[in-house]
Amino acid sequence: MGDQSPRMPHRRDVSPVRPAPKEARGRWPEARHYAALDLGTNNCRLLIVRPQGSGFAVVDAFSRIVRLGEGLASSGRLSDAAIDRTVAALKICADKLRRRNVALSRAVATEACRRAANGADFIARAYDETGIHLDIITAEEEARLAVLGCHALIEPGEGPALIFDIGGGSTELVLIDTRGPNPVVLDWHSAPWGVVSLTESLGHGDGEDGRAAAYARMRAAVTESFAGFASRLPRSVERPRLLGTSGTVTTLASVHLQLSHYDRAAIDGLIVPAASMRKISSDLSRMSLAERATLPCIGTERADLVVAGCAILETILDLWPAERLGVADRGIREGILRRLMNGPVF
Repeated sequence: MGDQSPRMPHRRDVSPVRPAPKEARGRWPEARHYAALDLGTNNCRLLIVRPQGSGFAVVDAFSRIVRLGEGLASSGRLSDAAIDRTVAALKICADKLRRRNVALSRAVATEACRRAANGADFIARAYDETGIHLDIITAEEEARLAVLGCHALIEPGEGPALIFDIGGGSTELVLIDTRGPNPVVLDWHSAPWGVVSLTESLGHGDGEDGRAAAYARMRAAVTESFAGFASRLPRSVERPRLLGTSGTVTTLASVHLQLSHYDRAAIDGLIVPAASMRKISSDLSRMSLAERATLPCIGTERADLVVAGCAILETILDLWPAERLGVADRGIREGILRRLMNGPVF
């Protein structure tokens, strides 16, 4: 991989979960359960599963927008309010872990905790109040886990494929070779722009002209941050394949399907024309905050951040001009679970 973050040995950082009282255990008291928690700049997501065949079946799940990185771009610190919101969500996760017969678990934190001056203090408080130990992972491991969790959804084809993960505080791009049973990472890049950091830094503008100017600023900043990686990409790929995993792509795919509410079964594994995603991105960038908030699957929780995601997505489509975009509602958590159950894959 590239040199954007320190290389680290592959390891299985697992945290045994204290056994729950027998009467509090779930429906499969004898099953071996595994759990993965991904705390990002914007979301806190937990997945508890049990092995089933060559994969796993979901036992329990939790997802909440906590906006841990809110204000980080300007202050360099996690705010007290953001920490309180996040710890409250982690307490719910801890309760779910206690109620399930979890054999092994891993909880990771990403860009917000990597960047924040008080990230270590937050990790300590979270452990003291919830018993969950959050492992702050590097951008490289974040990219590897995302690929491990979603690469099965890449369309069959020749040549390298590009997987991207638009987060709250960063965006990871990974170029992979899919010819073998497991993906081989050819190159990667982590850019310091995600939907929260980009919105807070460059995403504000009043009126139609102001919104257009803000969108142009975001596109330019993301283009610059991708430049080094873009220069290394192969130019002779006959049919570029592209797979995205993030709230941005799942939200825009929901808009594409005109869903009245989010439906993971309809979204995970969907293939969408890139032109459609560009049009939706352009349309959303011109809408006011109030107009975006009225759209199903966007609502008030995502209305202020979705345009930054659109700017990042359109820039990715510029540098890797695929005609179709694969959409994955899976990623880091599923990558963690594969490692926990099967050991390191790559």
